[in-house]
Amino acid sequence: MQPNHILLFGAGKSASVLIDYLIDSAGQNNWTITVADADERLILKKTKSRPGSAAVQLDIQNEHKRKELIEAADLVISMMPPALHILIARDCIAFEKSLLTASYADAEILSLNEEVKRKGLIFLCEMGLDPGIDHMSAMKLMDDIRAKGGKITSFKSHCGGLVAPESDDNPWHYKISWNPRNVVLAGKAGAVYKENNLIVEEKYQALFDGNRKVVVDQPEHLVYGFYPNRNSLPYIDLYGLTDVNNFVRTTLRHPDFITGWNKIIALGLTDETPTYSSDNQSLQDFFSSFIGDKITQIQNNPEQHLFMQQLDWLGLHDNTTLINKGICSAADVMQFALEQKLVLKPTDRDLIVMLHEITYELNQQRHHLNSTLLVKGDDQIHTGMAKTVGLPLGIAAKLLLNGTIQLTGVQIPLSKEIYEPVLKELEEHGVAFFDSEVTM
Repeated sequence: MQPNHILLFGAGKSASVLIDYLIDSAGQNNWTITVADADERLILKKTKSRPGSAAVQLDIQNEHKRKELIEAADLVISMMPPALHILIARDCIAFEKSLLTASYADAEILSLNEEVKRKGLIFLCEMGLDPGIDHMSAMKLMDDIRAKGGKITSFKSHCGGLVAPESDDNPWHYKISWNPRNVVLAGKAGAVYKENNLIVEEKYQALFDGNRKVVVDQPEHLVYGFYPNRNSLPYIDLYGLTDVNNFVRTTLRHPDFITGWNKIIALGLTDETPTYSSDNQSLQDFFSSFIGDKITQIQNNPEQHLFMQQLDWLGLHDNTTLINKGICSAADVMQFALEQKLVLKPTDRDLIVMLHEITYELNQQRHHLNSTLLVKGDDQIHTGMAKTVGLPLGIAAKLLLNGTIQLTGVQIPLSKEIYEPVLKELEEHGVAFFDSEVTM
């Protein structure tokens, strides 16, 4: 019997555990794995040339080579930046291959739905951590509540890729475990959500409000700040929650990160206009150029002491680290600074925190349910982020190839056909929720 051939595009930060899962499962499931990335050395570092795996150096814009790889595959997984998924998706339709991604199902991908259905394929998107595990775990909770006759009145979902307490050694209380560009540009589109039965719209400058906090009580006591994610409203219908008073999806950060980043935004340090000549310029030169006239004011304000520490950590007085990125924007330099200063060290551990807060009514009583996920990484490579993004994709690949998932069209993981087997296997890998409930 011919092995199923899985093609994975992308070998970046979040792909390490996925690659391990696919290769470790290859023999048992009769798979072969090809990993394609612009950096062949990066692939080989993660595949270690193990049996059943192949590394292919690829510029994703190389249409001929990309199509050649997709035509030879039985299933395609894309871990490329979201804007590039559409290139892969169109080729998958042409060669009649199903596709998995961890990214949001954007308008371009959704527009392919009828064609994907017609060819009997599935494009399963939002199959990572957030989005991904958040959808599956929330749907399981809500389906269980509905099954016993409960009516959900409030839904709040929080998730963050953070740093484990034992590896927290900087005033930002944060280290990079995923795409640093996304960290720099987070919140640019503002946010829309539902609160007290009203639709709330917030601009970028208002998102990082230090007054918003949430407490994770089990299994550890942790306090985090949060900011609302993009547009939560489409998920109200998808989750079947049209009658709820509150609905919001948020990103968790340490409270000090929230207040510090709010000041970074106010200083214009996330501006994307390419106006700064960075060659032979140090981080100190950059900060002096952009906020030099404000430094004295910040230094002389006792309430800004923490922010001064945060700026120092990012390179306010670093005259040796050269940027050398040509003409770039403040956001480009901030990304560079984060990559240099907030990097996970080899033995550092990151921490994934997810919390669902659900209020519902049952038998004329109000119930409040908290469902909490905490996952720590092992080291700089095998991070909690890579585990929680990669494992759902790997498990879904297996379920598609063995025929457990029969759905077609553009899908996100909201149905029992997907979430029940995926959540069950995630628990076997230590990705499990702790639930606590009180009656009010």
